[in-house]
Amino acid sequence: WRGYGTAGVPPRIMGIGPAVAIPQVLDHVGLTTSDIDVYEINEAFASQALWCIQELGLDPTKVNPNGGAIALGHPLGCTGARMVASILQELHRQKGARYGVISMCVGTGMGAAAVLEVEPQSNL
Repeated sequence: WRGYGTAGVPPRIMGIGPAVAIPQVLDHVGLTTSDIDVYEINEAFASQALWCIQELGLDPTKVNPNGGAIALGHPLGCTGARMVASILQELHRQKGARYGVISMCVGTGMGAAAVLEVEPQSNL
């Protein structure tokens, strides 16, 4: 766990909170978008997630590599847990992957994002 942040946008444009929360948390932990191996962006709507990916200039192949909320679901009260489980599994599956970001929009314009780090495996 490297860091967590929240940010917001005006409620009239809710759904794009990840576009402001992700840069905030990356700045807080001293990383850039290119340092991140995998992104899990919880999409309430496909257009919302695509807009955030384009706005942030993310490599689409790094985002939701096993499907996002539309494909996997996001049970009420369980979105964060589902995202953490998904990204940790993917970081371990991709040999050499180190950093992952999870992010979600929250009602009325909020956005939340967290950076997770997988430690290198020991040969001990």
